[in-house]
Amino acid sequence: MSFSLRHPPFLKPGDCLKVVAPSGRLREFEAFEQGLEIWRSRGYRLELTESWNACEGYLAGTDKQRRQSLADAWFDPDCRGILCARGGFGSARLLEKWDWQEDGKATLTPKWTIGFSDITALLWSLATAGISSVHGPVLTTIAAEPPESLQRLFDLVEGRPLAPLKGCGWGGGTACGRLFPANLTVATHLLGTPLQPSLKGAILALEDVSEAPYRLDRMLTHWRMLGALEGVAGIAIGRFSYCDTAVGVSSWTAEEVLRDRLGDLGIPVVSGLPFGHDGQNWALPVGQLARLDGDRGTLEVMNNE
Repeated sequence: MSFSLRHPPFLKPGDCLKVVAPSGRLREFEAFEQGLEIWRSRGYRLELTESWNACEGYLAGTDKQRRQSLADAWFDPDCRGILCARGGFGSARLLEKWDWQEDGKATLTPKWTIGFSDITALLWSLATAGISSVHGPVLTTIAAEPPESLQRLFDLVEGRPLAPLKGCGWGGGTACGRLFPANLTVATHLLGTPLQPSLKGAILALEDVSEAPYRLDRMLTHWRMLGALEGVAGIAIGRFSYCDTAVGVSSWTAEEVLRDRLGDLGIPVVSGLPFGHDGQNWALPVGQLARLDGDRGTLEVMNNE
């Protein structure tokens, strides 16, 4: 992967954005409609791809349908951005032998791809192709975001500066590097595949949902044993929702696992940042330069470069 990622052209009202469901089948129809209206209210033209409401088991259609929808959006010269309907599971299935450059051409203009959770696979795959994207709310979650979070998302894709995020610093000084947000579970299953970007010198930003502490332990131990954390410059920790066990069950908490597995790496770590599931999910650019301050507890995108 090239160290310098291509930045999609900033969006402006009137641009065409296409809605794609590359992962799980759509269930939250009211929230989905609310999400569409938020983007339309900003002046964007939205087009739903053909299989947005398809169903194949737990997937939003067959792999062929979902790949075609993604291709229809990505290679459409009129489309300026891709809005993912929801997460779930399935986006990685689309990326075997996938090429973000049509017929290998290097002249395709990149476009914003926006999502999180299972969409991590798309975001990281784009990074391996040298293209930046957005880790941020999907259409079924964006209506739950507070005004400040919504404004940050539009600031990011429309080219305005982003304020630093504040969390809890674990120490370790300051590090600068390319920012790679991810769902921990999805990213763990991308390790060692062609979809994994180089994390050397990177700021790794992690979140997850509904993973018991022992499973978080298992995944992070896997990262350590693979050496996947060697060379990472810093770690930003978002929300780990519904990851603690029931009261009375003998277990570490999710936070205790994170401190045990990440606190001895000798690099800046900041926890409690406002991104992830089931709460505020402030947008983060994938592959752009960021500064993590483990003493002050801040994560700052450097001029949205």
